[in-house]
Amino acid sequence: MKLTTAGESHGKMLVGIIEGLPSNLPIDIEEIDRYLSLRQSGYGRGGRQKIESDRVEILSGVRDRLTLGSPLAFCVRNRDYANWEGCMAPEGADTSLKRLTKVRPGHADLTGVIKYDQTDARNILERASARETAARVAGGTIARQYLRQLGVEISGYVRAVCGIEDGRFHSFEELEAAKSQPLFMLDDKKQSEAMRLIDRLKEEGDTAGGIVEIRVKGLKSGFGSCMSYDRKLDAKLVGALMSVQAIKGAEVGMGFDVGRKRGSEVHDEIFKENGRFVRTTNNAGGIEGGMSNGEEIVLRAAMKPIPTLMRGLRTVDYMSGEPCTAASERSDVAAICACEVILESVVATALAEVVDERLGGDNMREVKGRYELLP
Repeated sequence: MKLTTAGESHGKMLVGIIEGLPSNLPIDIEEIDRYLSLRQSGYGRGGRQKIESDRVEILSGVRDRLTLGSPLAFCVRNRDYANWEGCMAPEGADTSLKRLTKVRPGHADLTGVIKYDQTDARNILERASARETAARVAGGTIARQYLRQLGVEISGYVRAVCGIEDGRFHSFEELEAAKSQPLFMLDDKKQSEAMRLIDRLKEEGDTAGGIVEIRVKGLKSGFGSCMSYDRKLDAKLVGALMSVQAIKGAEVGMGFDVGRKRGSEVHDEIFKENGRFVRTTNNAGGIEGGMSNGEEIVLRAAMKPIPTLMRGLRTVDYMSGEPCTAASERSDVAAICACEVILESVVATALAEVVDERLGGDNMREVKGRYELLP
């Protein structure tokens, strides 16, 4: 199973193709649209979210809400394209419009124009933009629906915003309530503090990042491999997290704290109760030796502050070489809620690929039957 995306931030649309889906998987289009809407929500977002109202359009691979077993193609149209057609149309455009040579620190602009032999950073930023993640949310929600057929669920919440952190443990069942909160946080006091900070940063023309925690519940043991380094489950999932724009750190379970503690404080002891192997702690985050161990998978990712600051950062004009102030392409102060939804989605996609690799199956009856036979 594989998701491929295409499209530019201000182009006609974002496109996705999912190959390898089994037939007879029910597709809930309304749920896809709900996650697309959640991706556009959250305290601290800017003006573009008022222009776009993302909806998925299934183009192929589905009939009467069931997959056919053929490639599933979908698109998410960019409503803002009407305002950008003059400078973005593939049929012919005035590329002098919206030209960007004041390369922005923290973006792909400078490295991209050098690598791809360009003189306009727009040819880089349009694809490097986090707008691309709308396609990954749509595709990831389809992967989520595949996993749900096996009893596997994915959820998460915002753990921290710009240093304001909720260090409490929250059960998986509590996490869904985060989606109804303005910053997807579960501690009201910390959330209010973070919102006040975002207001202050907006006044100062600055931005905020944060930390997201993602959980996976219901996955049986043995997915991934200890035999081949490139099939390790934690490598696949952390790689998926790091593939998202603005993610600069990722960890599994106790994460970096394992390097600060003794072995007796880290490793999850094993017991046998009623014929089943159990653990009373989950410091490993549900993954041992590159394989799921049947416990809840716990992942965290750190999102850097949005690099386009309204007050602008010092930079250089790529063409003239003169010092200047970076252009402002967007007005978000914080996009941590969008990040949470995106991270759930990419984890779903990566996990569905791993599950499909082990189970195979041309139709959902085969897939579910094989999963049920696993211990």
